[in-house]
Amino acid sequence: MNLTDASALFSPQQLHFLSTNTPVYYSPRPALISWLPDHFAALAAPVAAYWVLSLIFHAVDVSGCLDKYRIHDSAEVASRNLVSRGQVIRAVIFQQIVQTVLGYWWMEESVSGAGVDHLDAMLRRAPSLLRFLQWTLGEEIAGRVLETDGQLLLYALYWWAIPVAKFFFGMFIIDTWQYCLHRSMHMNTFLYKKLHSVHHRLYVPYAFGALYNHPIEGFFLDTLGAVIAEALANMSTREAILLFTVSTLKTVDDHCGYKIPWDPLQFFSSNNADYHDIHHQIIGIKSNFSQPFFIHWDAILGTRMTRQDIALRRSKQQQKAE
Repeated sequence: MNLTDASALFSPQQLHFLSTNTPVYYSPRPALISWLPDHFAALAAPVAAYWVLSLIFHAVDVSGCLDKYRIHDSAEVASRNLVSRGQVIRAVIFQQIVQTVLGYWWMEESVSGAGVDHLDAMLRRAPSLLRFLQWTLGEEIAGRVLETDGQLLLYALYWWAIPVAKFFFGMFIIDTWQYCLHRSMHMNTFLYKKLHSVHHRLYVPYAFGALYNHPIEGFFLDTLGAVIAEALANMSTREAILLFTVSTLKTVDDHCGYKIPWDPLQFFSSNNADYHDIHHQIIGIKSNFSQPFFIHWDAILGTRMTRQDIALRRSKQQQKAE
């Protein structure tokens, strides 16, 4: 079915609706920031998000205003960590420079906003929508549904269902990639000693230490994982900006050192600061590999550890000692 045939599925009024209505998140501008092309914003946004959220948590650390939510007290941060804050900052900045340089080579300028023929793009998806309706409802009912509400279904499919599906698929790819690499770096002694042990110099994590890694690990775990997710999910540049930014914010929050019940990045997933903190302790170092979004791989593959598991294990050890 060509575009002419696809447009014939809709009345002039339906086509007018599709061509004139856009969702609240849409911007017709060629660039979201007038002086910064979108493909450069995709590189800048995660870096900006990282330091803005990190500085917020640093201010919280200094002020002590959320001390009741601390997982560890400030004395533990100073005494147990094996690397200075200055070393952490320098290492993170170096990784972000490498990430930005590689991203400059990877990200390509693309048409955005009003430069995209969205009506054309929607009509290209109309045959698939029609086949789905016929398969689920039968040809007769599918025809009536398309005639009365076809424009609403196609609008919802194009502007909401597909972007949301791509975003969650991108999250799934990042989770899968990071779980596999993260676990392998703990199971392989050489990889742990030469690469991942750098990150575990932070026994007590804090926000701006989230990306404190060996540069090689940083490239493979974070940078390459994001590139693969964007490519496999077939994301637009603006969709990639959102994924990269949310992933960065989640990573920082997971290392913030606070268990905050009203933190939106913590209550929407069990993979939060408290969950990841267990992994940074000796008792949990071979558990809780999942990051940054969900814990399904830990749950499926038997590497999940909770505070209750720790309490039970210590109780059994105490009983044996007695």
